[in-house]
Amino acid sequence: MDIPEVRHAFVDVDGVRVFYREAGPRDGLPVLLLHGFPSASHQYRRLMDALGGRFRLLAPDYPGFGHTVVPDGFTYTFDRLADVVEGFVKAVGLERFAWYAFDFGGPVGFRVAQRHPEWIAALIVQNANAYEEGLSDLARRTIAEPPADLFTLAVTRAQYEDGTADPARVAPDGWTLDQHFLDLPGRAQAQLALARDYRSNVELYPAWQAWLREHRPPTLVLWGRGDAFFPEAGAHAYLRDVPGARVHVLDTGHFALEERLPEIAPLIAGFLGALDDGPDHGPDNGPDHGPNDGQA
Repeated sequence: MDIPEVRHAFVDVDGVRVFYREAGPRDGLPVLLLHGFPSASHQYRRLMDALGGRFRLLAPDYPGFGHTVVPDGFTYTFDRLADVVEGFVKAVGLERFAWYAFDFGGPVGFRVAQRHPEWIAALIVQNANAYEEGLSDLARRTIAEPPADLFTLAVTRAQYEDGTADPARVAPDGWTLDQHFLDLPGRAQAQLALARDYRSNVELYPAWQAWLREHRPPTLVLWGRGDAFFPEAGAHAYLRDVPGARVHVLDTGHFALEERLPEIAPLIAGFLGALDDGPDHGPDNGPDHGPNDGQA
């Protein structure tokens, strides 16, 4: 049985003490795991166990999340999160990698990709929206005016369990640890600032779509169709700009890895395993994007 060693460390990025997890062989294909709200790198623990024996997986905590420590006066915007992730990539010596973007990982990852298209070998997109049709009415209301209860335990838990086929497959560890971090001093204010800045991401959708059309990276789209914020239409929209993308929609919710890791991990392993060393090559993207693909 190939169980990888997972390492935990900090690296300094312009005064931000970035915590990260790393697993896998140093000479393996690097994969940058970009977490979502309200979680942190711990959301990828099981994925690291599943794939860390073959690929080099790195998962940082953003400022305002997890174990990362910021200096006084840090400004919480998505541009600044991207600045720190960009600095993290340089600090750990990555030159070319695939990125896995979930939720907030999309806005962070696309900003970094725009700055450094030469870094991006492939994209794995999991409920990370970049299209207007991928915004539900709930998402639009939340972006327009973040609700007062956004950072409560009930809302945090609902993000994990709503839309799942079997909530018993979702461990309570994720949402309880998320809430622990949300309740730390200053974290709610940091998250509120990011929630209010989220509209900047919607404004950048056309630019991200143009980037996808220009670069056409090998792309795997994974989506939980029960996502209350980002409906299934957001998954299929990627095909407009990356026609060869593989799209798999699963019967689960927003945090798809929590319930569907046994189905998702082999899809990721097959996708990454087929990547060629050349920047213009990738897996055979084939007709894998039917509306029922990936259902349990």
